[in-house]
Amino acid sequence: MSPVGPFAERAAPPTVGEGAIPGLRGAPVRTPVRTSGAQTGPALWPAIAGRVLTRQMWIELYGLPGYAMTLAAGKAVAFAATPRDFRPVDPAVGKAILGGRFHLAGTHMEAEAPADPFNRPSPSKAFATDLHAFAWLPSLMLQEDRGAREAVRLTLIWAEAFARWSPFAWDPQILARRTFNLACAARRMGAVASEADRLRLADVLGRQARQLLRPPGGLAGKAERLVAAALTGCVLAGPPGARIRRAALGRLTGALRVTVFGDGSHASRSPEAGLELLLDLLSLNDALSQLSEPVPEAMAGAILRLTTALRLQTLPDGRLAGFQGGGPSTTARVAAARAHDDHAEAPGGVAGTVGGLTRIRSPLLTIVADAGSPGKGAWSETACAQPLALEIVCGKDRLITGCGWTPRAADRQGLRLAPGHSTLTLGEQSFAEPLGGWKGELLGPRLFGRPYRCTTEQRDGDGAVWLEVEHDAWAVQYGLLHQRRLYLDQRLDELRAEERLHPCPDHRDVVRAIAAPYAVRFHLEPGAQASLARDRRSILLRGHSGRGWWFRTDGPDVAIEPSVHVEDGLTRRSLQVVVRGSARTDAETRIRWKLSPAGAAGDPV
Repeated sequence: MSPVGPFAERAAPPTVGEGAIPGLRGAPVRTPVRTSGAQTGPALWPAIAGRVLTRQMWIELYGLPGYAMTLAAGKAVAFAATPRDFRPVDPAVGKAILGGRFHLAGTHMEAEAPADPFNRPSPSKAFATDLHAFAWLPSLMLQEDRGAREAVRLTLIWAEAFARWSPFAWDPQILARRTFNLACAARRMGAVASEADRLRLADVLGRQARQLLRPPGGLAGKAERLVAAALTGCVLAGPPGARIRRAALGRLTGALRVTVFGDGSHASRSPEAGLELLLDLLSLNDALSQLSEPVPEAMAGAILRLTTALRLQTLPDGRLAGFQGGGPSTTARVAAARAHDDHAEAPGGVAGTVGGLTRIRSPLLTIVADAGSPGKGAWSETACAQPLALEIVCGKDRLITGCGWTPRAADRQGLRLAPGHSTLTLGEQSFAEPLGGWKGELLGPRLFGRPYRCTTEQRDGDGAVWLEVEHDAWAVQYGLLHQRRLYLDQRLDELRAEERLHPCPDHRDVVRAIAAPYAVRFHLEPGAQASLARDRRSILLRGHSGRGWWFRTDGPDVAIEPSVHVEDGLTRRSLQVVVRGSARTDAETRIRWKLSPAGAAGDPV
């Protein structure tokens, strides 16, 4: 039985380039960006060799007919804790399931009881992922006893069909989310189940937790897997649960040490990944308190650091800064993760740096700049090559943002490159690209390319903030450094900026083309309006509140073009302001721009 039907085979990776950015048929595309064509470097071959040697070994071992018996060591007969999942839940999903309709990942499937939703092709791979991760379970549990009984039926149907290990249904990431969702619902499900079904539920949950404690899985996501296993150990009563709990908690300390940095940022540099890990840890903290067990020091420290980082990563609109493969999430989800924080400040009142994201603010403007390098190795599967990317919130309107790529938009890999965020693109090539082909199949879509270095300098003055960030990602190809200078006048709520391209001293002797085309993009939030003024240098921007902001520039070519924005894996139309021109590779080029409230005094820069 295939868990994903026609989506069992991964589609060929899409072309990575600016042509994939607008995502609109018939949309004009200018200055296409090709991939770098970089070959696999020496540092990648050990990872490839290791994966080749181990992947088939695990498939053969876990696929043996008797392997399932090794997961049945010590069967639990009762449930103990009832952990709380702090994530907000939409009850409409569960209500639709009771009516025989599964709404997941933007698509739907008809499967009215007593039909088996797992024994039919899924409409998309994202749908199949959510289906097997039991993403529907929290919503179904809101439908009182009827929902709990249907949850028992669906869980036992899945267990019957997928009792044996399979690469998709037992994928470590899918397994971790399924185990977490089952652990939070298990005790309530057991209360409406028959004695035989209750014992079967406990056995199914225990088997999956034990599998989470075994390879493969990799470093990225290890903390999340161990939290799900430890949560199960709190839910299963007696010695079987205690053994799982002790094993998972014993390993969790090391996993959190490499996953959560000292400033509270996630190792992937994704604010959304940090938010989700924090929500998982809060559930585990709740389960341990129900058992009157002490919270490990490393876990308590990780919760504190993640909470502190979340204050800076939450923008005035109540959502997250969207960088490095992390989406903005939702206001309800962010609020749920911050509810325990007794020292939380108002989102608009925080400034500082965390995980390479630098935030400056005035009463009406909040600016976040990505002044860090992408994650490396296993942490680069969601990394984005978008140096000095910007997000700007005007009041509570998020006007300037990125295309919002997250792993749920796996078919839009081109959005991970510089044209997919509000930054400068130079020339017609990218300096990095996601792994594709057989390498991507082995290691996942890791970001591979030339490493680059970012530097940051910030000065605070009387009513103003000066932020200067620079990177050398274009130095090898074009011999140029990109410097972004931001001057925020906190009294006028006015942002003045300069994009500076200047020769890199370390690459002066290499012969290159005398000029290279550049494009400075400013992606707008879906629903934001943009109107080009008669001077062809000024653009009036309006967000959801209707308040106007002037964008002005001295760039040679200014245009409003179509773009896309990804929300929960689904693509929406949006706009982008693009400033284009040509930069000499042997001289300095400056492009100035300014953002100020509509009606404020001042001429275009």
